[in-house]
Amino acid sequence: MASGKKALLATVMAASVAGMPHMLPTPAYADDYADLLDVLRAKGSLTRHEYDTLLAKHVHHAALAAEPHATHAAHVASGSAHTAMAHAARGAQAGYEPGIRFDPGTGENDVSLRAEDAATRAEASARSAQEAAKALDGGNFVRVAKYVPGKGLTFKAGPIDINLSGFVNGFYSYNSPAGGRPIAGGVSSGSSGFDSSAVRNGLLPAGFILKMNTVQQGMDISAVLGMYPGLDNAKPAAFNANSGGSPVGLGTAGIDLRQVYMTFGNKDIGTFKIGRDLALFASDAIMNDATLLSVGSTGSNASPGNTSLGRIGVGYVYADWIPQISYTSPKLGGFQGSVGIFQPLDEFGYADATNPTGVGNSQYSAGSTQHSSPMVQGRAVYDFSVSDVQFHIWASFLIQHMQGLSSQQLNGNALLSSDQHRSTMVEAGDIGSKVTYGPFEGVAYYYRGSGLGTTGLFFDGVDANGRKRSSEGYYVQGAYHITKKFRLVGSYGVSNLYLAGGENTALESASGSAGLVRRNQSEVGAAYYQMTDWLTVIGEYSHTSSSAHGGSKESDNTASGGVMLMF
Repeated sequence: MASGKKALLATVMAASVAGMPHMLPTPAYADDYADLLDVLRAKGSLTRHEYDTLLAKHVHHAALAAEPHATHAAHVASGSAHTAMAHAARGAQAGYEPGIRFDPGTGENDVSLRAEDAATRAEASARSAQEAAKALDGGNFVRVAKYVPGKGLTFKAGPIDINLSGFVNGFYSYNSPAGGRPIAGGVSSGSSGFDSSAVRNGLLPAGFILKMNTVQQGMDISAVLGMYPGLDNAKPAAFNANSGGSPVGLGTAGIDLRQVYMTFGNKDIGTFKIGRDLALFASDAIMNDATLLSVGSTGSNASPGNTSLGRIGVGYVYADWIPQISYTSPKLGGFQGSVGIFQPLDEFGYADATNPTGVGNSQYSAGSTQHSSPMVQGRAVYDFSVSDVQFHIWASFLIQHMQGLSSQQLNGNALLSSDQHRSTMVEAGDIGSKVTYGPFEGVAYYYRGSGLGTTGLFFDGVDANGRKRSSEGYYVQGAYHITKKFRLVGSYGVSNLYLAGGENTALESASGSAGLVRRNQSEVGAAYYQMTDWLTVIGEYSHTSSSAHGGSKESDNTASGGVMLMF
């Protein structure tokens, strides 16, 4: 009897694991557990009914354990059934009992039926596994890639990678004006006369960036959408969501859709970009600025907009997010270049817009609205290391033809009419370097332009008579990691705007007109503590000052503290 049960167990096991010849020897006539049941039955410790029940459970569990490997068994399932029945036939010819009871209280089943049932279940499991694998390869399942801190969440849907990343920040900023006279085009709030408190964003608003990537016919293709909402109420004006805020009831925050673009290419031919994204000129300056993660100069703290200024206008001109068609080359020994055509921007009289007195003989600057050719920008970077010192060096340029320049006196009479077809060519270039050695990091940057202006692209770059003004600026920055998570940063920056040839230096009249800005500068000290992979706690102090060509000055001091979350 015991030998008959072993043969039957071997039959069912052979049918269940037929797809695993490389893992288990076949046929297997018994295991230790079946031998134990035989011994207990022979000694009279088990009744026939108890023996049948335990052996049936053992066979059932053994079959279930074999089913995960059923993907290997589908093509041999039919042969397994014939093998099982052959074993059963040999058992019957040897005088073994015809079967065991799987369900206590029911009649005994035929051995061949049980073996065929096990083979059928194995084949069904294999078929189910194959269908699941086919569905996975076909993109019907969404998988989650391994999470890397700071790189967002990546989901894989078949051939498409979907990445969601972003950041949120909030600061309390206390601004104290140190006095002085107002400066047209200045970035200091020193002449305001009132301290101000604000709960606001820093230089970055919040950001939620969606990226989709795939590979088609050897081409890496991606689409990007970046939404950047602010905390404070928006008051749309010339700078849309980036204009000064409106701290009154029932207001709503501003949404800045800075990014919407696509790219295509590969590591061999380079990458093409079409859409709206950060421009090339001065982009490295802002991306390596430590105040990108803090506040820096506040701009208007009494009525904050989407962002603060950081070091914009006090060390570099804002690169801006501009519609473009650009190309980036493959990396060649640490070198990479980019060039593109961009939506041309108008010359803009920022000093006139910020003139707090509204008096004077004429506008400070000319404007333009005509563009027959695009703006052209280019950038080159070179990354290398010497021993344990890493270097990142960059340079970029900008060219744009300004047409139809115009300006007018405050009484409405034209000073420079667009009908005169006055035009000028704007040129600018910059260079910078970032050096990293152990816990130390240093950044040095310099720019110069003709017609470029200051603070924003083409702000006050051309005087009211259509003559270009020169401008230049720089900033230096040092950072030191006291520990892996705690970092101290200090920086100093300057932006200068010079008068055009023959321009009147007495721009500050006895009537009280604010003088045109000559210099904006700031000093910043900050501490950053990375509490977790997501959270960084920040404390900062900044001093900002502005001076005019007529001699006026103003300055202010700001203390800020807050938290940056990045995922």
